[in-house]
Amino acid sequence: MRIAKYAMAIIALAVLCQTAFAQTPDQAISVRWKAVEQAEVKLDDKTPLGWNVYQPDQKKDKKDKKKDSDLILILLGHRYLMLDTKSHVVYLVNPPQLKADGKGFDSGDLAQSSQVIPTTDWILRDVGPAETIQLTLGDYGRNLEVEIPHMPDLRAFY
Repeated sequence: MRIAKYAMAIIALAVLCQTAFAQTPDQAISVRWKAVEQAEVKLDDKTPLGWNVYQPDQKKDKKDKKKDSDLILILLGHRYLMLDTKSHVVYLVNPPQLKADGKGFDSGDLAQSSQVIPTTDWILRDVGPAETIQLTLGDYGRNLEVEIPHMPDLRAFY
């Protein structure tokens, strides 16, 4: 009889802990993407007709700044790609996953393992005022090059 009471108490405690620590939709991962001014995109050394580059807005969550700075969202025509430069992985992003908000987007976690695009030949370079990312998209067999300007370091003027 005592064992049954303890078992029921443990089950009740486990259910209580699970509901207390479960993420609600408000606590789920949320990313605010903002357009990167003066970025450049090339596919096989040619500029695509329709393109744009977005990065996570760093102002909201300063403790995840390092993690988010490795993510880049690229619009190529009607196709969105998310690059994770740290893991060297490219994800295909379905447009319904992005919610337009002004000049940027809001989204949840876009890194879905079922949406990985095979890539090869990753090259990341710091070329002075910008960072250059080069890779080959396996599904099209085309070379993608993205150049993102660095934020100027204004600490010397303070």
